[in-house]
Amino acid sequence: MEKTAISGNRAKNRIIDNVIDAIVTRQGFLLLGHQNPDEDCIASMVAFALLVAKFSKDICIYLGKHIHEHFQYLLNICTYNSIPILYQDDILPGPIDTVVLFDTAKPSMIEASALVREIIEDEGTLKIEIDHHIGSDSDYFGQNDYRLVTEASSSGELVGQILLRLKVNKKLLKRFQINDLASRNIVLAVLTGIIGDSKMGLYLKSEREKRYYRVFSAMFNEMLTKKTTRRTNFSDMRQVFQEIQRLSRNEERCFNYFIERKRFSSKIGYVVLGEQDIDNLCSEFDNDTIVSVARGVADILAEESRWLGLVCYSDSPDQSDLIQFRLRRSHLYKTIDLRTVLKAFSISNGGGHQGAIGFRIPKSEVDDLEDYTASLIRGIEDLIKA
Repeated sequence: MEKTAISGNRAKNRIIDNVIDAIVTRQGFLLLGHQNPDEDCIASMVAFALLVAKFSKDICIYLGKHIHEHFQYLLNICTYNSIPILYQDDILPGPIDTVVLFDTAKPSMIEASALVREIIEDEGTLKIEIDHHIGSDSDYFGQNDYRLVTEASSSGELVGQILLRLKVNKKLLKRFQINDLASRNIVLAVLTGIIGDSKMGLYLKSEREKRYYRVFSAMFNEMLTKKTTRRTNFSDMRQVFQEIQRLSRNEERCFNYFIERKRFSSKIGYVVLGEQDIDNLCSEFDNDTIVSVARGVADILAEESRWLGLVCYSDSPDQSDLIQFRLRRSHLYKTIDLRTVLKAFSISNGGGHQGAIGFRIPKSEVDDLEDYTASLIRGIEDLIKA
């Protein structure tokens, strides 16, 4: 069935609301693109993955084949935000209940293994499609009411429209404790998709396309000036690429700082960073980088231990007077619901789901962070044995 543009903003917003509802109610997401993916395909997948990850969902990107190193900076963003990138021989995590296809004109162009196609064909799998290809030689993949397929500068722009729709839903964001929906990396990925597909705006024709291009450019610049010490105005794709690559290198150095301090108990891989460590990190990295890397390290430690991963660190004084804890369960171990840890330790300032939680303890209640963490680990391991 040939793809046509969605008729009117009301119909488009209804579809976007359906996609948002899927993000909220579904749990396991597999993101797909077309064979030999370009900037827009990869960037839109990365932006959507980062967005869904904020709702504490299980999400992975399937590429099948290794892509050109030119796009590695985008995959690095996923690595340090604990979003798996899967290739042909990798085992798919499960369960997967939702497949989202990006920037692909017709299903025959999808990059998918036999196992991926089994998931697609499963009647219980929700299929969502985000694409800007319409007209001849096109065909739908997504289910009715989940096809965000319409005129746009790029698929990245359509992910950006989901972002904007979510941004005004304050009640939903509060429910999921999301304080910074439009994070730097999400907007960078959206903008990369837009300017990559439009060749830095040269192929933008309609006033609508130009307007959206201005909206996201302005959003990115405003956000960046708030989160970095230097004021930057990006005028072309090369500068955006350079900035993302710089941020990716920063995250790698921050990641190495965490991982060099990893330790293991019998059931838990963990990292403990005291105030001096945070002073060191804050002198070089912004808080957004530290938070995203801490989340990714907890996931990696969980898989290395094959049980649980724990990261704890003191917030810098200008952030809060709290100590942050992130606890993650390995996909190999599913017995314990991690929310029972909050109850067992009478922790009120925290939350999450059965496989991952975050919580915060006032610094005034912790005399020695190492001793407190050791006691916490013993208590969690007792819960595992029970």
